[in-house]
Amino acid sequence: MKVILLADVKKLGKKDQTIEVSDGYANNFLFPRHLAVQVTKKSVEVLENQQEERRENDAKMKAEAEALAKRLDGIIITFKVKTGREGKLFGAISLKQVAEELNKQYSIDVDKRKFVDKGPLDQLGFHHLGVELYKGVIGKVHVHLEEEGK
Repeated sequence: MKVILLADVKKLGKKDQTIEVSDGYANNFLFPRHLAVQVTKKSVEVLENQQEERRENDAKMKAEAEALAKRLDGIIITFKVKTGREGKLFGAISLKQVAEELNKQYSIDVDKRKFVDKGPLDQLGFHHLGVELYKGVIGKVHVHLEEEGK
């Protein structure tokens, strides 16, 4: 019997894949657990519609991420930090602080875990951090650390 998988099934296949299984396996295991549906004209049509919607949604999300990447490129976030002798920082600026500042100043919500460059910023000057906004779309966040009182 040919079935379309509605979810990933271990050792059988991935979601939306069309496979051939025995009638008993389909009727006794896959159908009662809503893991698959039988291949019919209607089920194939529904599958194609869902795949088309996913492709459209992916294209829309990627376009939004690219627009946000362009917007991020023109932004510089400045932090005034306390320094000791020879310009060494007391502490460091974390990626969480950078994400919070982006949200507070520009209403751009970026998850701190999406930063490609890991680690706190602990030196004065300009830093360019990469942020993965969507699959394959990397935006640059420009951060400037300057001495307090200057």
